[in-house]
Amino acid sequence: MIRAGKKLRELSAILSKRNKVQVSEAIKMLRGEEPYEGAIGLLTSFYNETEEKSIQKTIEEFFNDLKDQSVRPEIIAEIRRPWKSNTISMLVASCWQSGLDYSDYLVDMAKVFLKGDFATAIECMTVIEESVNNSSRERKDEIINILMESSLSYINEKAPLTLELITILER
Repeated sequence: MIRAGKKLRELSAILSKRNKVQVSEAIKMLRGEEPYEGAIGLLTSFYNETEEKSIQKTIEEFFNDLKDQSVRPEIIAEIRRPWKSNTISMLVASCWQSGLDYSDYLVDMAKVFLKGDFATAIECMTVIEESVNNSSRERKDEIINILMESSLSYINEKAPLTLELITILER
């Protein structure tokens, strides 16, 4: 990921205008560029604020198509922020849909699994399941302990998901 202050300012200016056509074009242009620091955060913030479904869809597609491993820390940083639940769910879904390896971030995914709503928990479970084979036995055991010790693991509809996730991690 590169630093690109000028590009970030230009993207910010386009997003602030809230013109659907310009915003969509700017996001589509990002696909052909090397990722630059801050773009993920700007797009996440815009996604969180806008109610425009076509723009949200364009941002979702952009995140789902990310192929550069260097964006993972910024994606995880955004997942940790207090966004709306649909924003967090979209970010987590993009982790597995992009095909990037998130095995270094499975503890983060387990924490989001516990704190998130049901839809987000399912997305986290998918990321963990897709990446668990690239994780050490120690890391898997750490996540199992986090899940088993949390009071959030067995409430409401997430209880069966938690049990299934533990089974996946025990393999």
